[in-house]
Amino acid sequence: MKPYSKPTTILRNGVIHTLDERTPKVQSLAIESECISAIGANDDTSILVGPQTEVVNLEGRTVLPGFVDAHIHLESYALNLDKVDCEAPRLETCLERVRVIAERASPGDWILGHGWNQNDWDRYGTSEDLDLVAPHNPVYLTAKSLHAGWANSRALKFAHVEDSTPDPSDGYIQRNADGILTGILFEGAMRLMADAVPPTIGTDIAAKLISAQEKLWRYGITGVHDFDGHRCMQALQLLHDRGELALRVVKNIQFDELEHARDLGLHTDFGDPLIRIGNLKIFADGALGPHTAAMITPYNGEPENTGVLFYDRGELFELFVGAVEAGFALTVHAIGDRANHIVLNAFEELRLYEVEHNHPRRLHRIEHLQLLHSDDVTRPATLDIIASMQPIHAISDMKMAKQYWGSRSQYAYAWRSQLNAGGRLVFGSDAPVESPNPFWGLHAAITRHPLDGSPGSEGWIPKERLDLRDALRAYIQAPAHAVGLERNFGRLAQNFAADLIVLEANPLECSPEELADLKPVGTMVGGVWRYRAF
Repeated sequence: MKPYSKPTTILRNGVIHTLDERTPKVQSLAIESECISAIGANDDTSILVGPQTEVVNLEGRTVLPGFVDAHIHLESYALNLDKVDCEAPRLETCLERVRVIAERASPGDWILGHGWNQNDWDRYGTSEDLDLVAPHNPVYLTAKSLHAGWANSRALKFAHVEDSTPDPSDGYIQRNADGILTGILFEGAMRLMADAVPPTIGTDIAAKLISAQEKLWRYGITGVHDFDGHRCMQALQLLHDRGELALRVVKNIQFDELEHARDLGLHTDFGDPLIRIGNLKIFADGALGPHTAAMITPYNGEPENTGVLFYDRGELFELFVGAVEAGFALTVHAIGDRANHIVLNAFEELRLYEVEHNHPRRLHRIEHLQLLHSDDVTRPATLDIIASMQPIHAISDMKMAKQYWGSRSQYAYAWRSQLNAGGRLVFGSDAPVESPNPFWGLHAAITRHPLDGSPGSEGWIPKERLDLRDALRAYIQAPAHAVGLERNFGRLAQNFAADLIVLEANPLECSPEELADLKPVGTMVGGVWRYRAF
C-alpha cells in the first residue's frame, strides 16, 4: 500500500464496509485530495497523521459508500418541496389541502401540486371539484406517476384548452360522455398545461436545488442520475460555477433536445466529476397509474384499453441509430409488457448495428422495466441492457398491478430474475414520484411489502426479493458501473472518491423494520462533510 504523508481527514474506530471484495471491512481510512488514500486497521502505520489532519473517532459507527439515486427528476423534486402535497388516501383530503392554500393566495395566483392517484380514490377528480375549493385561482396538480395532470376551469382557460381542442399525437384529453372537458390530461397533453404555467427562472430553480441537495445529503445520497430537462442543466451549471454544487450529477438529455445537444458537441461521458452527460432519454409508453403503460392484452376491467405506445419497433430503431451516431447511449422509459417487448426488439437490432458499424458497445438502459412478458424476462441480460428499476414502485403499485394486470404481475418488478439471468440491476427512486429515501428502497427490495407489513411476511411475489448486499450494490456500485465510472466510485478503496455516509447502526445487522428507519448522521462528498450530526 502506498503511504500518504498528509491526509486531510482520517476516520478511525469504525465499522467500515468498503463494498470491495478484496478488503470488505476495515476500521480506518484516510482521505487526501478528495480521494481515499489508504484503508486499514486502527493501528495501520500506512495511515499517517499530518499536521493539518482532522482525526475523527467514529466510536464504532458504521460507514458505507454514498448512495446514488440512479433515477430522479431533480428539478421536479426541488420544486415540489413547495407544492401542495396531493398524495392522500381520500379525494376530499386533497381538495381540502388545495382549499387551505387558495384561502391564503391572492386572486389569480397559480396553485400547483403533485402526488394524486385516482386509484386510491375510486374516481378521477374533476375541474369542478377544484373550482369549488379554489374559485379565484388557476390550479394544476400533477399525478403521482407524472403521467397525468388535473386542472380547474381557470387553468384550462389560461392554457386555451377547450372541449374542441384536439388530442396531441402522444396523449389525450379526458372528456365525459357528452364531450365536455373533465380537467384531466394524459401524457403529451400535459404539455398544454405546462406551457401555460408561469415559468420558473434559472436562478429560482438553482435556489430550490440547493435545498434539494441538502435534503438528499441527509438521506445519504452523494450522487444522482437526473432525468429533467435543460432548465435543470442550466441551474446545475450555475451552482457549479458558484462552487455551490456538491452533489454528483449524471445529467441525462431529453430526446427532443438531441439536436441542440449534438450541435453543442455534447455526448455521453462529457463533463467533469460533478456534472457529467449521461444518456439520451426516450419514452416508449406511459405508466401504470393512469393506465397508459402499453400492454400486450388489455387492462383487467378495461377491454378496450391497451395503454399508449409512442413508437413501433422500426421507429424506435431509427431513433436509436440517430442517438448512437450522435455519441449517446440510450435510456428508454418502458413500463408495460408490450412496450418492453418492442424496446428489447429494437435494442436487439441496435446491438447488431453497433457491431456492423464498429460502434462501441454502449451502456444502454431501460428505465422501470416494470412488467415483462415471460419470454422477455432474460432478454435484458442477454442483450447487456441495464435494468434501471425503483424498488419502492413495487410497494406503491402492487395493489394496482394485482387489480389491472392480474396474473401477469408474476413477471412484474422482477429484480431477482434480472440478477439470476446475469443482468445489470441499478436502483433509484423516481422522485418526486416516490421518496428518495434509499433506506425505504432497501426495505422494499428485501421484503417486497410496505412498512405496515401487508400482504404478509413473505411479501408480494417473494421470489423476486433481494438480499441486502445485492440491494446495496444496486444503490451504490451499480450506478457507477451504469455510467462507466466503476474505477472511481462505488467502493471505499485507495484512489476512489471519498463519497461516504456514517450511520449509528450497522444495516447488515438490522431487522428490515430498523433498516427502514435508518438515517445517516454524516454524509461526505469528495472528502468534505456536507452533513454531519455526530
